[in-house]
Amino acid sequence: MKVKHLLSPEQEQFVLSSLMKSEMHTSAEIRVHIEARCSGNVLDRAAIIFAKLGMHQTAQRNGVLIYLAVNDHKVAILGDQGINAQVEEHFWDDVVVAMTRAFRQGEFCTGLILAIEMVGLRLKQFFPYTEGDKNELSDEISYGE
Repeated sequence: MKVKHLLSPEQEQFVLSSLMKSEMHTSAEIRVHIEARCSGNVLDRAAIIFAKLGMHQTAQRNGVLIYLAVNDHKVAILGDQGINAQVEEHFWDDVVVAMTRAFRQGEFCTGLILAIEMVGLRLKQFFPYTEGDKNELSDEISYGE
């Protein structure tokens, strides 16, 4: 499957809208990256993409990457050190379970939105939006090969 066709243009807009809505309540930054393949360890690959997207460059080290390798059925959620110091250890696993439950039913848009909303709610607790907060990273979905 070509990753650009995973979401219809309308579904992509729903995901982007969810992202922007979640970020209105937190100073944290959430990104989604979708690619076809991940031949090695999914967390290692997510860390490479995290760095490539410059997600470690937020002022509070509070970036979160939602990573999908569609053809290999691999997903990961990676938070920067500021977030990992706050959230409980199993939180990312809980989000992955909820997201992949929707994916198994072919509901990629729903799964992504669910993950974004869960992450956004948790980030709001630890990194609430403050007056003058600026969007430090692009909200657009990034795609790999």
